[in-house]
Amino acid sequence: MHKNTISVMVGKGSLNHNSRVFYAENVDPSRSHLNIEYCNENIKDVYHELFDDALARYNAKQKRSDRKIENYYEKICSGKQEKPFHEIIIQIGNKDTCAAATEDGAFAARLLDEYMRGFQKRNSTLRVFSAHLHMDEATPHLHIDFVPYTTGSKRGLDTRVSLKKALEALGFKGGTRSDTEWDQWANAEKERLAEIMLAHGVEWEKKGTHEEHLSVLDYKKKERTKEVEQLERQKENIERTTEAQLKVSAQLHMELSQANHELTELRRETAEAREEKEEALQAVATAKKEAEEAEAIVEENQKKADDLKAYIRTFERNVHEYDDAKKWQLPEPDFLMGAGTYREKKALPLVNTLKNVIKNLTLQLIHALEANERLQKSLKKTEQKVDHLLNRVNKLEEKNKLLNERSHTLELVEHAVGEDQVERIAGEQDKREEWERNQRKRQRGRTEWSL
Repeated sequence: MHKNTISVMVGKGSLNHNSRVFYAENVDPSRSHLNIEYCNENIKDVYHELFDDALARYNAKQKRSDRKIENYYEKICSGKQEKPFHEIIIQIGNKDTCAAATEDGAFAARLLDEYMRGFQKRNSTLRVFSAHLHMDEATPHLHIDFVPYTTGSKRGLDTRVSLKKALEALGFKGGTRSDTEWDQWANAEKERLAEIMLAHGVEWEKKGTHEEHLSVLDYKKKERTKEVEQLERQKENIERTTEAQLKVSAQLHMELSQANHELTELRRETAEAREEKEEALQAVATAKKEAEEAEAIVEENQKKADDLKAYIRTFERNVHEYDDAKKWQLPEPDFLMGAGTYREKKALPLVNTLKNVIKNLTLQLIHALEANERLQKSLKKTEQKVDHLLNRVNKLEEKNKLLNERSHTLELVEHAVGEDQVERIAGEQDKREEWERNQRKRQRGRTEWSL
């Protein structure tokens, strides 16, 4: 039975490096396809899964809004008491005993794989969200990233981030500075890996601290932390730049969509304005014609009024004829004519004639006065109609002026974006309206069928 070492160390938690978003100097990309990705979840999603309910309960108890926590992940990241997550790196042997490209390295990888597949069940309070077995570096090794949490807490959230409490829940209670919960848990994990190794015929060779037996290249990896961090910063800068460019692109796309929408609306409004303009022009022509006809009626009524006035004046002149004309004077009685004969022969005929004349004149006057009154009313209505029509003509001419201005605006738009673009948008608008009409017809058909 041969022996080999076990190494467990605290990792830097470079998630992008672990998932090979970028490659460090010590990585052989031609072997990256041999890596195993057990999980690679978004840590923010994991925080929502673990803590959202507890966060809601905590915030519901707070009477002051400034004590409420909007984002628990951001709070942990900005705080100093707890890290948002932790990472351990586990390795069997070194580049001399278990080089990745050798059979011994492949054998070590199988042992690490068996160890990893029991990790989460064994460590229930360490929520693993990222785990990778790397075969593209000098020696096979595991990166395990997890969020430690505790439940039933009496302060803060009842379920919260806590490495100390998470390890205590697994049975590890630290005593001294050299025998912390982490040290006890790390040694327990080594023992578990040693059990797997022993079951496959490999004995754990214990030598000093776990860091002394890391491979040279793995040790160099620690020294290249700055390189990894620099690459991560470069990636973040690229992502920020890309995000800014996407935002600008999205803004431009939104502005273009808005411009197209406004152009479509302007095209529709202008088409309606042109129709209204035609209707307004027809209405102006009709109103002018009606006004001219009304003015002709006014002139005709005015002529009738003038004729009636002339008739009345003639009537007034004729009245004086009854004062001077001989035939309307009472004649002298004939010689030896008696009073009764005079009355019968001379006076009564004249009186009866005068009565008839007076009656006829009275009727003519009444008719003339009635005709004059009707004519005045008709003339007043006609004048009001003329005023109404002239007012309508003025309004229609103002509207026509406004429509001409909108038509000029469309011409400017067509000149700016091109007549083809305007026609294309108008065509799309027509198609959309046709589609909506067809949809309404089909809906009516379905309704009628159901009835």
